[in-house]
Parts: sequence; structure tokens; C-alpha cells
Amino acid sequence: MKEKNAEKTFSTPRVALNRIYTRTGDAGETGLAGGQRVPKDSLRIEAYGTVDEVNALLGLASVTCGDHVEAQPRMAILLAILRRVQHELFNLGSILATLPADVHPRQARVTDAEIAQLEREMDAMNEDLTPLRSFVLPGGTRLNAELHAARTVCRRAERIVVALGRSEEAPGEAVRYLNRLSDALFVFSRWANHVLGAPEVLWEPNQAASGRDA
Repeated sequence: MKEKNAEKTFSTPRVALNRIYTRTGDAGETGLAGGQRVPKDSLRIEAYGTVDEVNALLGLASVTCGDHVEAQPRMAILLAILRRVQHELFNLGSILATLPADVHPRQARVTDAEIAQLEREMDAMNEDLTPLRSFVLPGGTRLNAELHAARTVCRRAERIVVALGRSEEAPGEAVRYLNRLSDALFVFSRWANHVLGAPEVLWEPNQAASGRDA
């Protein structure tokens, strides 16, 4: 077992959360992984805080997805993906919470391997889907809507990391991963409705109040 662990890409976390509140953030600052104190509204904090939001939303989606597995066993595929992505997002948060000078070689992060895996999963699910002839709206199933909510927050996280990169060094793979993940969540949302037999909610401009009046 020790030999297997030694081959892992990332270091095993050493965390002891014995007391959750510390009062050290009461003045509006928080600590980075390297110990530096920074304002809580700084872009770096905003970046990994928003990644944490995506993770929480995927936690909701994974619970909903799990509720469908017994009736629709194919949903186990998506459930496994969502649970893996939650770990990847925490890895991403770890690297965003660390200044580049403090990053150690085996620190958790996202890599091109995670990006490529998302692309493979999108391609596989897209084979089951019909081409879109209109934009889609969140809905049809609760799971679809939850995945769309995660997608929109993921896009926001991507924008924040891009902004962070303009003012200080930010990992390029973070932007690529968030970009690909937001695309993947769109595909996953469509695939969920497909497997669950729910129709997609297509955008119809004339369903607006002004269009109906006409």
C-alpha cells in the first residue's frame, strides 16, 4: 500500500480541522496556503471562492443524479463523473490559494489530463444527442437545471481567473479547465434529460410577453 501511495501524482493532504472558527478573519483578511494575509475581496480569494461555489452546486447535482441511478442505471456514469470533478475542483482551489512562489511539485492542481478527460466525456455523450436547432433553457428535470446553475457559476469562475491573470500570475491550466468544464456541464445537462426521457426546453423568442401579444 505504501508503494502505491508513493506513486500518486499529488501529495496526500495533511489537514486537522479541530476547530472551525478562528476569529482571524474578523478584520476582513484571510490566509493563503503560504501564510500570507490578503483581503477577502481580492481576486485570488474571489477565484477560489467561486470555484468552491461550483463544487457545492455539483454536490447538489450529484445527489439528484444518485436518486435516478436505480431507475436509470446509465446515470451512474454521470454520477461518477460529477464526483470526480468535485475532487478536481478542490485541487484547482488548492493551487489558486497558493502564490506561485510557494507551490511545491506535488501540490494538488488540475492538469492537461483532467482537461482531456472532460473532452472525451463530452464527445462520448454528444454521440447520444441530436444536434441543437435552438438555444436551450435550463429545465426539463431538476438535474438539468442544477447542472446549468453550476455551468453559469463555472463561467464566472473562469472570468475571475482571467482577471486574476492580468494582475498577477495565475495558472493557465486553470482557465482551460474551467472553460472545458463549463462546456462539459452544458453537455451533461442535455445528456441527463436525454437519459431521463425529458424534453429539452428550447428558447422561443416569441414566448416573451411582447411576442405573445403580437
